[in-house]
Amino acid sequence: MKIKICGLTTCKEAQYLNDNAVDFAGFVLFYPKSKRNNTIAQAKEIMSCLHPGIKKVAVVVSPNPEQIRQIEETGFDYIQIHGSLDEKLLDSISLPILKAFNVNDMKHYNFYHQCDKIAGYVFDALEPGSGKTFDWNLAKNIPRDEKLLLLAGGLTEDNVADAIAALHPDGVDVSSGVEYDEKPGKDPEKIKRFVQKISNDTI
Repeated sequence: MKIKICGLTTCKEAQYLNDNAVDFAGFVLFYPKSKRNNTIAQAKEIMSCLHPGIKKVAVVVSPNPEQIRQIEETGFDYIQIHGSLDEKLLDSISLPILKAFNVNDMKHYNFYHQCDKIAGYVFDALEPGSGKTFDWNLAKNIPRDEKLLLLAGGLTEDNVADAIAALHPDGVDVSSGVEYDEKPGKDPEKIKRFVQKISNDTI
């Protein structure tokens, strides 16, 4: 079971991911509405603190060509795209793409299923980054293919085992579910318990 922790904002948080040997680290870019937004310079610094084995994912909303160029030059392994993705722009992207979906977007599935540049999907709640779950029964009929399927949307140590049992994704994606309750930032103890919960329930 792959584990992606999204919304890193400091090198200290990168160390938490190193300590727990997760698979992917997500960086929100070009989205000032998010409290987890980074500049390219900030992302570069945090990426330098990550273990080389952790894949680095740029997380963006409806990116433009200049933003794509900056991401490609920064050393990311993947780009995760929410919102719209122009077909011409898609053709120009050199990085593997994780396309974010929710139950309202399934009409686009066949197109992305047939696109070699789409390496996988992030199946998220209607409000990405909100920390809200969705009815996993709605996603049980998602067509499956050889591409990576990550489940996101309000996951915590308390519900991640149920989510995995319901949908059998290739991996899970968490952000707010491993953050402090009373202050900004990732909580190392919550990250540890989240990872342990998955390890204990999927052995």
